[in-house]
Amino acid sequence: MNNPLINPGTGVFFWMLISFGILVFILLKWGWPAVLKTLKERETAINDALEAAEKARQEMKNFVSKNDELLKEAKQERDSMLRNARLTSEKIIEEAKLKATEEADRIVENARENINYEKQRAMTDLKNQIANLSIDIAEKLIKQELTDKQKANELIMGELEHAHLN
Repeated sequence: MNNPLINPGTGVFFWMLISFGILVFILLKWGWPAVLKTLKERETAINDALEAAEKARQEMKNFVSKNDELLKEAKQERDSMLRNARLTSEKIIEEAKLKATEEADRIVENARENINYEKQRAMTDLKNQIANLSIDIAEKLIKQELTDKQKANELIMGELEHAHLN
C-alpha cells in the first residue's frame, strides 16, 4: 500500500499544509469578509422585509379598522338620511292633509254661504211676490169697498182713529 493518495509523503504533506494555510489566509483576508458582508446584508434585508411586512400588516389592520369605522359612519349617515327623508315626507303629507282639510272646509263654508245667500234671495223673492199679491188683493178689495161711498167714509174714519199722529 504505497498509494501516494492514501499515504502521502512528508514533503507532499508539508506543501499541502502550506498551500492550505495560504488558501485559508486568502479566504480569511478577502473571501470571508465578503461572505460575512453578504450574509450581514442578507440578514439586514430579511429583517427589513420582516419589519416592512409587520408594518404592512399593522397598516392593513388599521386600514380594516378605519374601513369598519367609515362603513359604520356611512351606515349611520344613511340611516340618518332615511330618517330625515321619512320625517320630511311625513311632514309634507301632514301639510298636504292640513291644506286639503282647510281647502275642503273653505269650499264647504263657501257652499254654505252660497246656500244661505240663495235662501235669502229666494225668501226675498217670495216675500216680494207675497207683498205684490197682497197689494194686488188689497187693491182689489179696496176698489170694491170704495165703490160704496158710505163704506169708504167708514173705512177712512176707522183708519184715522187707529193711526197715531206724531
